[in-house]
Amino acid sequence: MEFIDTHAHLYVKAFAADRELMIERAHANGVSTFYLPNIDQESIPDLLALEARFPETCMAMMGLHPCSVKEDYETALAEVRSWLERRPFAAVGEIGLDLYWDKTFVREQEDAFLRQCAWAREFNLPIVIHSRESTAELIALLRKEPKGTLSGIFHCFTGTLTQAQEIIDLGFYLGIGGVLTFKNGGLDQVVSEISLDYLVLETDAPYLAPVPHRGKRNESAYVRLVAEKLAEIKKCTLEEVAAVTTANARNVFPGYDLAEKHANQQGVSKN
Repeated sequence: MEFIDTHAHLYVKAFAADRELMIERAHANGVSTFYLPNIDQESIPDLLALEARFPETCMAMMGLHPCSVKEDYETALAEVRSWLERRPFAAVGEIGLDLYWDKTFVREQEDAFLRQCAWAREFNLPIVIHSRESTAELIALLRKEPKGTLSGIFHCFTGTLTQAQEIIDLGFYLGIGGVLTFKNGGLDQVVSEISLDYLVLETDAPYLAPVPHRGKRNESAYVRLVAEKLAEIKKCTLEEVAAVTTANARNVFPGYDLAEKHANQQGVSKN
C-alpha cells in the first residue's frame, strides 16, 4: 500500500531536529513520495538541499506563495523565473491568493498568480494553488484562462460542493488533508459527494495536523490518518483510497527524468 504526500514543507525549521527520522516514519507508514512547494526566495536553498539529500523521494516545486507577495514581488518573481529556466521542477507552486491574513497586496497577488500560470503553460507544468478565503476568486481567474491549458491541485481544499465541482470541471484535483478529520469542519460532507477519482492526499506539514494530533506539528506520516478518514467517509477500503489517490497524484505530476533531475540538482544545466 502506497501513499503520496502531494504537499509538505519538509524543509522548514520545524523539522530541523529530526528531519531524517520524520521521513523514515513516513516511509514506514507507506508514504513513498513527498512533493515540496516553495514559499519565497529565502526558502529556495533549504528546499533544494532537501531534494538533493533525498532525490528519489523529495520532489521540488518552484513558485512564489501569495503571502510572500509584497512591494518587492517583481524581484521575487524574477528569481522564480530564473530557477524555472535553470532546471526541471515537478510543478509551479505554491501559488494563488490569500485573503485571510492581509488584503494589502491583492492586486499584486493576482498579477503574480497569472504570471506564474503563464510560466506553467510555457514549461508544461501543473500548478499547485493556495486558495485561503479565495476559492471563488481563483475559480473566476482560471475561467478566464485558455480552456484546458492548466492543470494541477487546489491545495487544502475546504470549499463547497459547488466549488468542488467547478474546480473539477476546470481540470483540477482537490488536495485533501488534516481538515477532513476536524470535528464539525464540514469537509467530510462535501467529500462524501465527490468521487475518489478527483482527490489527492496531502499534509501541508508542519501545519494542519489531523486528529488526534490537531494543534501539534504535522508530518508526512500522518497522511495515512487522512486516508483512513477518507476511507471511512467513502465506505471503502484503505487500500482503495491508497491506490486511487496515488494514481491521481501520479497523473498530476507525471514526473521528469530522474537522471536529468540529478544532473541539475545544483541548478546547472546539462547543456
